[in-house]
Amino acid sequence: MSEFEGQVAVVTGGAQGIGGAVADRLHAGGASVAVWDMDLALAEEKAVALGGSIALQVDVSDWASVAAAAKTTQDKFGRIDIVVNSAGVAGSNATVADYDPDEFAQIVAINLNGTFHVNKAVIPTMRAQGYGRIVNIASVAGKDGNPNACAYSASKAGVIGFTKSLGKELADMDIAVNCVTPAAARTRIFDQMSQEHIDYMLSKIPRGRFLELGEAAAMIAWLCSCENSFTTAGVFDLSGGRATY
Repeated sequence: MSEFEGQVAVVTGGAQGIGGAVADRLHAGGASVAVWDMDLALAEEKAVALGGSIALQVDVSDWASVAAAAKTTQDKFGRIDIVVNSAGVAGSNATVADYDPDEFAQIVAINLNGTFHVNKAVIPTMRAQGYGRIVNIASVAGKDGNPNACAYSASKAGVIGFTKSLGKELADMDIAVNCVTPAAARTRIFDQMSQEHIDYMLSKIPRGRFLELGEAAAMIAWLCSCENSFTTAGVFDLSGGRATY
């Protein structure tokens, strides 16, 4: 596989989970990868394993942190061709009446504001190049709305709307901006959820199992490729049959 030869990819939350699987897949295709993650030690492990890659500690909820990481990546590689925005948190499970306002704000700051920050930071580079591929990781919860997960559901619905807006803004250039809406995959994000909520999510998937990381990486890799030259502002399903639109 060499479809990404000579390209530079930024993967937020790239040290593990879906982001980690995507980093592996893009690197296997020839890309140099900048792993942006809050867990610097884990990000450095990933970058070393990939080879020819870098690790940066980035708080996507903080614009200054993201802008600095974008500059460092640009200075190191000279370009940014691909961005996969996978950094995110689920938060705890509670009804709206019982949900902590500070936690709600934090989840939105990471999942939605973070998406805005990361996309905003790389647009100037992609405009100058006349080329780019952005994939934002939303969730089927952003379509359906999971009970007892109002902050997560709302933030991921926001990612869908944001992606549609930006995709249309950049549609006159060879810059594709799309998102995917995965069902749950067994990652460390499960540590933030109650077992009852995990069981609920599984019960909603007609396939009868959770998403495999390699399945997500395969779809995302195509969205990042030159072959994806027409579709933008799109929402791609990874819900195992759960989504009805």
